Amino acid sequence: MPRMTAARAAVEILKREGVTHAFGVPGAAINPFYKALQAGGGIDHTLARHVEGASHMAEGYTRTHPGNIGVCIGTSGPAGTDMITGLYSAIGDSIPILCITGQAPVAVIHKEDFQAVDIASIAKPVTKAATTVLEAAQVPGVFQQAFHLMRSGRPGPVLIDLPIDVQLTEIDFDPETYEPLPVYKPTATRAQIEKAIGFLLESERPLIVAGGGIVNADASALLVEFAEITGTPVIPTLMGWGTIPDDHELNAGMVGVQTSHRYGNATFLESDFVLGIGNRWANRHTGYKLDVYRGERKFVHVDIEPTQIGKIFAPDYGIASDAKAALELFVEVAKELKAEGRLPDRSAWIASAAERKATLQRRTHFDNVPLKPQRVYEEMNRAFGPETRYVTTIGLSQIAGAQMLHVYKPRHWINCGQAGPLGWTIPAALGVATADPEAQVVALSGDYDFQFMIEELAVGAQHRIPYVHVLVNNSYLGLIRQAQIGLDINFQVNLEFENINAPELGVYGVDHVKVVEGLGCKAIRVTEPDQLLPAFEEAKKLAAEYRVPVVVEAILERITNISMSRTMDISDISEFEELATEPGHAPTAVSPLKV
Repeated sequence: MPRMTAARAAVEILKREGVTHAFGVPGAAINPFYKALQAGGGIDHTLARHVEGASHMAEGYTRTHPGNIGVCIGTSGPAGTDMITGLYSAIGDSIPILCITGQAPVAVIHKEDFQAVDIASIAKPVTKAATTVLEAAQVPGVFQQAFHLMRSGRPGPVLIDLPIDVQLTEIDFDPETYEPLPVYKPTATRAQIEKAIGFLLESERPLIVAGGGIVNADASALLVEFAEITGTPVIPTLMGWGTIPDDHELNAGMVGVQTSHRYGNATFLESDFVLGIGNRWANRHTGYKLDVYRGERKFVHVDIEPTQIGKIFAPDYGIASDAKAALELFVEVAKELKAEGRLPDRSAWIASAAERKATLQRRTHFDNVPLKPQRVYEEMNRAFGPETRYVTTIGLSQIAGAQMLHVYKPRHWINCGQAGPLGWTIPAALGVATADPEAQVVALSGDYDFQFMIEELAVGAQHRIPYVHVLVNNSYLGLIRQAQIGLDINFQVNLEFENINAPELGVYGVDHVKVVEGLGCKAIRVTEPDQLLPAFEEAKKLAAEYRVPVVVEAILERITNISMSRTMDISDISEFEELATEPGHAPTAVSPLKV
């Protein structure tokens, strides 16, 4: 039997589980693992500038292709606690990443040794499993189980904590005979699918709500096929955006209190039956007024995690199943019903949804200086084509982007959905661009998200990871400012200051162009609407030429209120037609449009 260190055995298992890339920061307590990583070969490594950044890079990497599992590595103590945000983000969005941390020697773990913290206990609430391995011989089994857990059922992250002496201990392990454990996923039965389709046949105005579980299951083509066979319009959730192309006849738009379309909400409120697949009825989709969301319509919910069914509200029927397995049966049964002539004619319902989509649009074309953000997204749609992979996290930039950009393929809107941590976008975009180096990757940030982990741009410069980053700068915490209107305050959300080194910026403060260039990347500042499209085209050229991140900073008007609901009610969305010009003032004209 071959003998090797437990750290080397772990690296060999990573390779046999399909890992080809890792992101991390070495340190004293994880150095034996890094030695094994170097000696083992076959796994590339990207050195992050912040360990939280490494965890978000791993997330972006996983989210880019089916089957990817991103790996992030850090030393003991604060490295693990830094990665907790990444683990929280991953479990909230059902993203499998493996977090590997170093640890103090076993004998001193509970003796307040330097950088010795019980990271497994800290990480347990935000992982599928978190384990400190105390016996070297258990390392292969713990890693094997980690991959089994990450891939089985609802996907999610795992943390493995390795004391330094455990890493260095030699064990008997034969990597040539290693086999991954079988993956478990619940599968719908034919009888369940037939019952669910019975609800569809009885309805007059049905909709499908397509969630991120369809993306995770790589089942978007099946979703579109089922929708086309049955003539059922589709409402993608934010995490399911791209499961059906934006320009498809049956794409009815997104629903919700923030990242929604006027036509999507209007069509949803006209529906009488909803089939949810791979979604979790998140509150930004349903709002808090569940009586409005549910109405008199019936619901069928299909989800890979049994405990998700009935968690927010009780559906009329629930099926615990992997989205792909369920959709294969949905397509099979629908084809049979079509052949028998038993599918109702949905042409009138489809036409009404299409009419709303054509008429209930928000205005994007403004010639104002400073720029209105709507114009930025209009020009992004012109500059970046259907192959673009967008990456973003939270804020008015993300909300407006979701309302106004266009996405045509799954995994082309890569969004941190549940956690929404500021700073996520830069490292996640680096992970996406690493996973798909030939793709057009475009990140979208407000100025505060951008500043949170701006140091990670140096990773892109060092490792030659090109992408385009659109930075919309209003020198405000825009979403929080807008939320404070209801409280009649404007407190601690203003980022403005006069930069003594850049007086030309006025109150916009931070000179992002100089900072970006100082980190080894390229930057372009835009102040007028006609400059946007040429700047985006130039950014694409610079990214291709220099193989580094390129930032396009758009200087926005200080205050823009983006359409959303103040009451968390999908039937009560405030459409802001005119905008205030003074900080702290509410919009001069607010028209809540009842749909």
